Amino acid sequence: MKLHHVVFCVHHDNQERAADLWRGLGLTFADIALPDLGVRVLIDWEAGIELVSPVPGSAEAAAAFTTFLETQGEGIYSIVMAVEEVDGPEAVAARYGAQVAYRQHREVGSLTIDEVMLAPVHGMPITFLSTGGKT
Repeated sequence: MKLHHVVFCVHHDNQERAADLWRGLGLTFADIALPDLGVRVLIDWEAGIELVSPVPGSAEAAAAFTTFLETQGEGIYSIVMAVEEVDGPEAVAARYGAQVAYRQHREVGSLTIDEVMLAPVHGMPITFLSTGGKT
């Protein structure tokens, strides 16, 4: 297991300005729309920085992100850990009281993505991420 990236949740109106701070430090972002989640993602895979924002008008789809912003304000949404597979780490975390807040499986071309985001445990917002090719 190793750190994959840090996810910052920011208001839609602040996303470009937040990205500009990182761009000024040399980062380059891929721009990814995830309409099923109601968010826009800017991510620099190499640096391990992600900026996620709810898209205006995506009320229900983006509810988790909107609620986070309303209750926590802008900030660290999750620390994503790269794992071989998500079930083992999820089971270990459950022994320490962790509960799953979100789970997804995506297949994009030849890439498979499995992700399990835990509700914060002891203030730690952890997500397990497994990626690989389809066989």
